[in-house]
Amino acid sequence: MSTRVTIERMGAGGDGIAATSAGSAYVPFSLPGEVANVALEHGRATLMALLEPSPERIAPACRHFEECGGCALQHWQDGAYQNWKRSLVQDALAGRGLAFTLDPLVPCAPHTRRRAVFAVRTSEHGAVLGFNRHLSHELIDISECPVTVPEIVSRLDDLRDLVAVLGGGMKPFKLTVTSTASGLDITASGCAAPDAAKRQALTALVIKKDFARLSFEGEIIVEPRKPIIHFGKVPVFLPAGGFLQATVDAEEAMSALVTGHLAKARKTIDLFCGSGTFALRIAEKSAVHAVESDQAAVAAIDRSVRYVQGLKPVTIERRDLFRRPFLARELTPFTGLVFDPPRAGAEAQAIEIAKSSVSKVVAVSCNPVTLGRDLSILVKGGYKVDRVVPIDQFLWSSHVEAVALLSKK
Repeated sequence: MSTRVTIERMGAGGDGIAATSAGSAYVPFSLPGEVANVALEHGRATLMALLEPSPERIAPACRHFEECGGCALQHWQDGAYQNWKRSLVQDALAGRGLAFTLDPLVPCAPHTRRRAVFAVRTSEHGAVLGFNRHLSHELIDISECPVTVPEIVSRLDDLRDLVAVLGGGMKPFKLTVTSTASGLDITASGCAAPDAAKRQALTALVIKKDFARLSFEGEIIVEPRKPIIHFGKVPVFLPAGGFLQATVDAEEAMSALVTGHLAKARKTIDLFCGSGTFALRIAEKSAVHAVESDQAAVAAIDRSVRYVQGLKPVTIERRDLFRRPFLARELTPFTGLVFDPPRAGAEAQAIEIAKSSVSKVVAVSCNPVTLGRDLSILVKGGYKVDRVVPIDQFLWSSHVEAVALLSKK
């Protein structure tokens, strides 16, 4: 049985929200103002018939849209989509009572995501590679992806050959593929560990297909070439499965904001530094202390600074900042600070930063909600939010990055 609804607004997850007699319903692939017939089930709705489409509705860029769950918003006009994504940051921070200036959204171009996490499995008809259907475990085999860089998309069939050797039966597993300066870096996870015979076959195939590296659950199976990523002028050997910003353009935009705001800092500390995305760029102009919990990431920074000339002093510390945040007194030597935590944010660390005398702080976040919480802590400690810049690097999704620039007199 279908129900006629009007989409009132767009939810934070990228679904339209409609009022029904049973309460609010979330309608995927709809737009504000549209009238549709939907099938309702437990607060969610399936779009059955679009009766009155929005003038902001456009043709999607991909043949798999609505079938593949990788994208939620290809059907929305660019300007409206970008305004909505900017509003996610605006609403999250304003909800905390913060005073701030919000820049226009830094947009994301198609064909720029350099890392894709594919769902894969083998079947009696061959290897299947793609993404899960929206809110489903059903795997949709893809032949294109307008979000991802051509260096990956052009190799989908080669990646299927790799899946066929990895095996795993009908049970799906993950294949994370990253485009690097040295070629494709591939990590398999969630499948059975390859035995000796399978490792030999995988090694031969990786060499034949000219992939840079294949890893399983962080263990390197074969590495014809070390995958290289450049952070500024510094080449870094990317750790297997290591964190990386999704697009080069977003990384460059974030880095310009970080280095610009901290340009006059005599010594900077980079917390949750990963493999040196910001720290190694900062080191081109000033001394920096890089702090990260992941051993492989710490080792990658150490290896890079040993072989690159012309950098200012870089010191490195392995430390779990959730268990042992830098205390305010430990931050005394620093006049600049950047922190880029996971989605959970850095509440305990923000409390210590708020008590410190660091004059310039940059907060980088992939979650506007936890960013709002952390910024409110800093503001209560005497910081002023000078500027917030929303950045889109997950095109046609509900995810948005933000960089907040703060100062304390």
